[in-house]
Amino acid sequence: MSRVIRLACIDSEAPPLFNASMDGVTRVGYEPDAAALVFSRLGYAHEWVMLPWEDMIPAVRRGDADAVWCGQGMTEARAAQVDFTAPYAIFNETLIVRAGDPARTPDDLAGYRIAAISNSTNMALAETFPGVELVAFGASDDVFGDMIEATRNGDVDGFVDDDVVMLPLTADPAFVEAFTIQTGNRWGIGVAPGNDELREAINGALADSIADGSLETIWAKWMPLLPFPLGEVAEVR
Repeated sequence: MSRVIRLACIDSEAPPLFNASMDGVTRVGYEPDAAALVFSRLGYAHEWVMLPWEDMIPAVRRGDADAVWCGQGMTEARAAQVDFTAPYAIFNETLIVRAGDPARTPDDLAGYRIAAISNSTNMALAETFPGVELVAFGASDDVFGDMIEATRNGDVDGFVDDDVVMLPLTADPAFVEAFTIQTGNRWGIGVAPGNDELREAINGALADSIADGSLETIWAKWMPLLPFPLGEVAEVR
């Protein structure tokens, strides 16, 4: 019987990274396709454990999931709780505001109410904007959708998230990109501390998938407007 790896993630709408599951089991998007590529190389099956954002890492630490594969920028705070693999993605961060808003730099935001996911790299960036009132979002099955609607209806003036998930909003006439900051956040898969066997296995499969171009093919399928950032295999093995 194939080994089954349980992957923690939120079940929400954040294309092209992932869409909300139609059945609570299957997932569609870049992250699910990348996970399928990696674990097929290892001969492992995998399944998704749908959890609130703030419970993903705790679930790995208590053994309810084997890893968290869900938009995890490799911050020092997270690295103190899980052991990260090499990156499978690198993203920058974007501020979205309502159409017609003139803000185009952080210095334009004094007095604005700016939203971001609680305890995220996006919130850490928002904390650097001078004179803003921060509004933390979390504890929701669709936190990204909640921030969109809060911006749309005026509860907040804008929100920060990774550039990749903001791409679909550029087609929505209600919103405009204020600016993108080249933060180069590295995203990794977090395993329980000391689970070197799984971490090293994933690293090896990632390295092979980068070297033969198969991960880049998946990237181009879902994110053709963003250049593939992992052309050189580094810090993988």
